[in-house]
Amino acid sequence: MTVAQPAVAGGVRGISLDADGITLSALLALPPQAPCRAVIVALHGAGMSSAYFHGSAHPDTSFLGLATSLGFGVVAVDRPGYGRSARQLPEGQGVADQATTLGAALRFLAARYDTGSGLFLLAHSFGGKAALRIAADRAVPELLGLDVSGCGAEYAVPLGDREPHGRQSRRLNWGPLRLYPPGTFRASGGVVAPVPSLELADAARWPGDFAGFAGRVRVPVRFTFAEHEFWWQHDARAVARLRSRLSGAPRVVTDHQPDAGHNISLGWSARAYHLRVLGFVEECLRWRESRQRATPEEQEGT
Repeated sequence: MTVAQPAVAGGVRGISLDADGITLSALLALPPQAPCRAVIVALHGAGMSSAYFHGSAHPDTSFLGLATSLGFGVVAVDRPGYGRSARQLPEGQGVADQATTLGAALRFLAARYDTGSGLFLLAHSFGGKAALRIAADRAVPELLGLDVSGCGAEYAVPLGDREPHGRQSRRLNWGPLRLYPPGTFRASGGVVAPVPSLELADAARWPGDFAGFAGRVRVPVRFTFAEHEFWWQHDARAVARLRSRLSGAPRVVTDHQPDAGHNISLGWSARAYHLRVLGFVEECLRWRESRQRATPEEQEGT
C-alpha cells in the first residue's frame, strides 16, 4: 500500500491504491490495537468524496473514528473519477466499470495489508450501486457483506437534468437543515466534488441493471433509508420488491433511520447509524465463522 498524501486530522492518513494502472486515492484509519478485526471499505456517493466518512463538523459524524475505536480498520476510497483518478478518468465510469476498477483496487489492498477477517463494504448512494455490483460480480474474494444507505431499487423522483448541487438537489440530498450539526455546510467544501459525466449518464439505467444482477449477490446485505430520504422509494411495497430482487443473498436487512436525511453520515443521527453498521459487521463476522465451522451438508442449507 503506497502512501500518497499527507496525514489527515484524527489519525487518518491518505494512501493510494493501484487498480490495474488506475490510481485511486483513499483515507486509511487503523485501530490503536493491532491487528484489526476486519477492514471496512467505504464508498461515497455522487458529488462527494472519501471525506464523507470522516465528517469534521462534529466528532460523532466520523465513521472512521468510531470504527477504529472498536477495533476495525477503515479504507474510505475516492471512487473512479474522483480524487487522484479524476485526471485519468475525467468523465468517470459507469457502475459496471467502477465495480471492475474498485475490485482491482481492493485486491491490491488485500495483497499488501492485513485485513483481519476480511473486507466489508459500506456504501452510500451511488457508491451503493458500485458495492452491490462488486458483490454480484464477486470482484472481491471472501467479501464479508455490505451495508448500503441512500440507495434503493426504484427512484422516487425523475432524474432529468438536475444540477447536482442546485437548490432542488440540496433538498433531495440534505433534507431539513436541523438534522445537521452547526458548521456542516461550511465544512462541506472538503467533502463535495464534481459529478463525472459518465456517472450521471449511467444513473438512469440503474433500476433495470440492478434487476438484472441483484440475484447474483451471495453475501449478507443491509439497506438503510433515512426518514427524509427523497431520492428513493422506500415504503413497505418498495422495500418488499427490493428484497425480492436479492434472492441469492443469505440475509437481507432493511432499516429506516429516524431524524436523518439522505446524507445520513453527516447528520446528528450519524453515530446511531454508524453503530448499527458496526453491529451488522459483527453479525456478518459471526455468520462467516459459523459457515466455516459448518459441515458441507449444513452449508448447502444456508
